[in-house]
Amino acid sequence: MVTHVGPEERGDERGALLSFIAEQRGGIRRALLGLTEEQASSRPSASELSLAGLLKHVAEVEQGWIARAKGEPPAVHRDESNWHECFRLVGDETVESTLASYEKVAAETESFIRSVPSLDDTFLLERTSWNPKEEWLSMRWLCLHLIRETARHAGHADIVRESLDGATAFELVAKEQGSSWE
Repeated sequence: MVTHVGPEERGDERGALLSFIAEQRGGIRRALLGLTEEQASSRPSASELSLAGLLKHVAEVEQGWIARAKGEPPAVHRDESNWHECFRLVGDETVESTLASYEKVAAETESFIRSVPSLDDTFLLERTSWNPKEEWLSMRWLCLHLIRETARHAGHADIVRESLDGATAFELVAKEQGSSWE
């Protein structure tokens, strides 16, 4: 059965791209459901990744890309001396405060993408240590990149969460919706 999705939901290209980004953000957020700060910051595998660190990283990355597209510097500058701090909570950072920050970033992303005249509009990505050449990127590319980046880390979050307590992504979706996965 095919159901119609109206333009008020996802019908246009911007809406579709933004809904895919939101869907992947949900995977990151759900991976943290019901965990303590200690569990969220633990690293249950050979990797240095924790759920709290993944949350902080995706929030910083998304904010940084939107800032670059606006012609502004990212809120947080990362280089060889402090890049590792984007994968763990430091100082007074908590999961709750980082989730709140991520919600603000998400709202800024949505507002910005909806405000640009065209997804074909471009911005200059300057040469950096992680980007070897200057290049012009479209807003469409930016949205697709955010989907790719967030989805990659949502997959990592699934593995870390399952390593912590056996909870799978499907179980966490059900938990978020107040039902059970069977």
